[in-house]
Amino acid sequence: MLDLNSLRIFQKVASLNSFTAAARALGLPKSNVSRSVARLEEVLGTRLFQRTTRDVVLTLTGAALLDRSSTIIANLSEALDYVGSLGGQPRGILKISAGVGFGVNVLAEQLPEFLRRYPDIGIALDLESRPADLVGEAVDIAVRLGPLPDSGLVAVRLGEMRRYLCAAPAYLRRRGLPKTIEDIARHETIEMPGPDGRARPWNFSRGGETIKLDVAPRISVNEALTIHRLVLNGAGIGILSGYICAPEIAADRLVRLFSDWSAPAVEVNLVFPSRRELAPAVRAFVDYMKEVSRPGVLWMSDPLSEQAVAMRHGLEAGYKAE
Repeated sequence: MLDLNSLRIFQKVASLNSFTAAARALGLPKSNVSRSVARLEEVLGTRLFQRTTRDVVLTLTGAALLDRSSTIIANLSEALDYVGSLGGQPRGILKISAGVGFGVNVLAEQLPEFLRRYPDIGIALDLESRPADLVGEAVDIAVRLGPLPDSGLVAVRLGEMRRYLCAAPAYLRRRGLPKTIEDIARHETIEMPGPDGRARPWNFSRGGETIKLDVAPRISVNEALTIHRLVLNGAGIGILSGYICAPEIAADRLVRLFSDWSAPAVEVNLVFPSRRELAPAVRAFVDYMKEVSRPGVLWMSDPLSEQAVAMRHGLEAGYKAE
């Protein structure tokens, strides 16, 4: 009979390419690990590893078993973490996927408090410029910016992020200040490529008026933090997230262009695979992110947003009334 624990030990040996390292990671004697793999090979009637004095290498059969068993083991670990957490605090490893910029500027600030609240939860944070395959990569929850495709994933909306058209003073001294919004298309711009690899149009609105600019970026880059640094260093004009560029605008290191025109805001969502009941660690993270995603905090701290301006005007009116 196949022992699921032997399967788990086999996966650890395969991932570390070492019986000794696997034993250390699992907290088991090396002899136990060797016997477990040997029993699995006996049940399956085939060798799973080629062993030498220096290396442990998967056979073709071993590689096939690892490929097909990884999801099973991940689901089993998730089930054990879920059942084990029902009687107490959420626990287990929570795999979170996010973009690099959001990970560096937001999650790196918010996760320490989350971990203090939930000492039995560990985090595996995967930062990528491309959206992760939640099911294929066994991701528990992801932060997604922008419109969501109809993918069958469950989404929890956290809010929206304002963006502004910006340039550095050095760039404007070199190329001159654009006179109209249409002039932007004739300037050096910096932008992310679209999903098809081609340039994205820039859309702006003012009252009931809208305009679409077909820009040909001089620099195309797939990471928002790099766009911010390039704009700040005078490489061109870009559309930047408000919470990142607002302090630079206040310090005169960036110039906001055409403040009467608005770029579309970006939705911020948490997404996770559709399940009848969330694992406690996932539910804890969703509730925590909803709690801390409020005006005035990190990515919602943008002092130039319409909401912040309205709040500021309300406070000023209150002071005058007194």
